[in-house]
Amino acid sequence: MVYHARYVAFMERARTEWMRALGYGQERMRAEHGMVFAVRSMQMDFIRPARLDDTLQVSATLVQLKRASMVFDQQILRDGELLLSAQVRIAALEAASFRPRGMDESVLAVLQPHLHPESEH
Repeated sequence: MVYHARYVAFMERARTEWMRALGYGQERMRAEHGMVFAVRSMQMDFIRPARLDDTLQVSATLVQLKRASMVFDQQILRDGELLLSAQVRIAALEAASFRPRGMDESVLAVLQPHLHPESEH
């Protein structure tokens, strides 16, 4: 059985790769915008366990976008079967001080077209 904390790492990787696919990897965010993202809160529903060597699909859907935060609905599936659903609130932080800050307009403009209506969470 997969240890429950590993699911958090799987979801983090999915969000990181989602942002990288949009052209905003963590290093670019820090270097060009002086900004990093951090998890503010997370609600997870464990539905079924994953087992070692399972092939899992992890999704990250942007459902809320504000100036200084965003919310993702995330799912982990095995062969189309839902194993876990989560809602993750991400805060935008100043890279040097780790204090909350607004995202630059250029970042918001890239994220906005990928915003989906909020789900049932």
